[in-house]
Amino acid sequence: MTGKNKAIFIAVGVGTGLAVRGLIGRKREENLKDQVVLITGGSKGLGLALARQFAAEGCRLAITARNREELHGAQRELERCGAQVLSVPCDVTDEAQVEQMIAEVRGHFGRIDILVNNAGQIQVGPLTAMSVQDFDSAMKVMFWGTVFPTLALLPEMVKRHSGKIVNITSVGGKVSLPHMVPYTCAKFAATGFSEGLRAEMGTEGIQVTTIAPGLLRTGSFLNAMFKGKQEEEARWFSAGASMPGLTMTADAAAKQIVTAVKRGEAERVLTGGAQALSAFHGMFPGAASDLLGLIAAALLPAATGATSAQPGSRLSSLKTPAMKFLLTLGKQAAQNYRQRPI
Repeated sequence: MTGKNKAIFIAVGVGTGLAVRGLIGRKREENLKDQVVLITGGSKGLGLALARQFAAEGCRLAITARNREELHGAQRELERCGAQVLSVPCDVTDEAQVEQMIAEVRGHFGRIDILVNNAGQIQVGPLTAMSVQDFDSAMKVMFWGTVFPTLALLPEMVKRHSGKIVNITSVGGKVSLPHMVPYTCAKFAATGFSEGLRAEMGTEGIQVTTIAPGLLRTGSFLNAMFKGKQEEEARWFSAGASMPGLTMTADAAAKQIVTAVKRGEAERVLTGGAQALSAFHGMFPGAASDLLGLIAAALLPAATGATSAQPGSRLSSLKTPAMKFLLTLGKQAAQNYRQRPI
C-alpha cells in the first residue's frame, strides 16, 4: 500500500469510527440533572461557559477561583439564570486550601458528583526568556492544580463507586508548541495524569474524561502573560485566538465537553485544527516537531527581549486601530466570559 493510499485508508477509518461513535454515544447519554459539579477556574473564560452549560443540564454548581470579586460576579450572573450556585475562593496550587474548599462544597451540597479541573494560565514567549519560575508556576497551576482536587475527592468517589472527573488539558498536552514551552510541559503532565487516572479508576466506577482544546475564543489573551518581544508575541497570539475558522467559541466547546461527559468518553480533542495537528504528530512526531520549528522561525518573533512578563491587557500593541479590528470577536468573547477589559 502506497503512502497516499495508506493516508486515505486511515482518514476513512477515522471518519467512520467517529460517525459510529456519535451514533452509539447519542443512545447512551446520561441525564446529569441534580448532579453537583465543581469547576475550578470557574469565574471566567471556559470555566464560566462550562458552568452555564452544566446549569442548563439542571446541575447544581460549585465554582472556585482565586479572585473573590470575580467569583461573586460569576455567581450572581449564574443565579440570575436560575442556577443553584456556591462560590468558594481557593488557590488550587495550595493543597490545604483545596482540601478546605472541597470540604465546604461537600458540606453545602452533601456530595460532589463531577469534578472539572479547568484552572489554567497561559505564558507566551521564547524559551530563552523563560525561567525556572515560569515552569514551576505552570506546573503548580495546571498539574498540581489538577492533582490536588482529584486526590482530595477520590476517596469519597471510590467509596460510593461513582463519580466523574473531567480534566481540561490542551492540544499543547499532545504536541509541544513553540513559544509556549512551560505551558505545554504542564499540559503534557496533566494529560499523563488524566490518562493514567482513567486506566486505574475505571474498575472503581469512576469515569475520567480528558479534554484537549485547540484555540478557543474566550478572550483569554487579555490574561495571558507575554515575555520576550512582548508586543510582537501578543499580536500573533491574540490575533490567532480571535480569528473565526481558527478558533471555537467557548459556548460550542462547553457543549462538546458536557456531551463527552454525558457519553463517558475517554477523550475529546476540540477544533478541527487541533485534531489534525494531533493526528499528524501521532503518525509523524519528528516531522511535526520539525515543521513547527520551521513555522516558528519564519513567523514568530526572534528569541530576544524582556524576561519580565506583562499581561495582554496592558500591552499597547493590542490597542492600535488595526489590532482592535482584528480582535473584534476576541474582545466580544472577553466581555461575554468576564475577562479583564482591554
